[in-house]
Amino acid sequence: MSVRTLRINGIDVAVESGTSILAAAKQAGITIPTLCHLDGVSDVGACRLCLVEIQGSNKLLPACVTEVAEGMDIQTETPKLQEYRRMTVELLFSEGNHVCAVCVANGNCELQDMAIAVGMDHTRFPYRFPDRDLDVSHPQFGIDHNRCIFCTRCMRVCDEIEGAHVWDVAQRGAAVRMITGLNQPWGEVEACTSCGKCVEACPTGAIFRQGSTVAEMQRDRSTLEFLVTAREKKEWTR
Repeated sequence: MSVRTLRINGIDVAVESGTSILAAAKQAGITIPTLCHLDGVSDVGACRLCLVEIQGSNKLLPACVTEVAEGMDIQTETPKLQEYRRMTVELLFSEGNHVCAVCVANGNCELQDMAIAVGMDHTRFPYRFPDRDLDVSHPQFGIDHNRCIFCTRCMRVCDEIEGAHVWDVAQRGAAVRMITGLNQPWGEVEACTSCGKCVEACPTGAIFRQGSTVAEMQRDRSTLEFLVTAREKKEWTR
């Protein structure tokens, strides 16, 4: 095992080669904001909230998909990064239809938590008010496309942990949307095992259990972590 030594926020860190900056920071007790990252599934660098500054580079790089290198000097909380993160959260709110007061995840939403963390109390960008639908064709679950932030956690957890690959991304730009099956109503997709992992993985109220009313959503994040550990280490109890 080769080791890489680097500095994060002035703290000396030694981690195994191939470790991401996000994981290295976590080992050093440094928290970097994320939304699309989910322990146990692959990283894609979609939300850009984990951008960091690396001395000698004129680019901001996503910590979740950037591997450490020997001698890196990384900053995770500069005024520039804080401003970029706030702007990213503002854009997420203005791009979709996020009305917390009537959301099943109100009070249990990672986007809401992130807005509080970055100090966002309004958005400087005009709301787009996209015309998006809601699919409740599944007997147990539903998806409200108005609240989707396209983190693709549902797609990755369904593909990499459940092995069903029900979810995909369709279209691009302003028309992008999560789809089930071959753009079928969720309830008609035979591959869906109704395991509910996508519900647990969703950071907002976009994917929900039917019958849940405003602010009733509760998640058990440890389920996904347990499944990953069980598969990798053959530890099937908790």
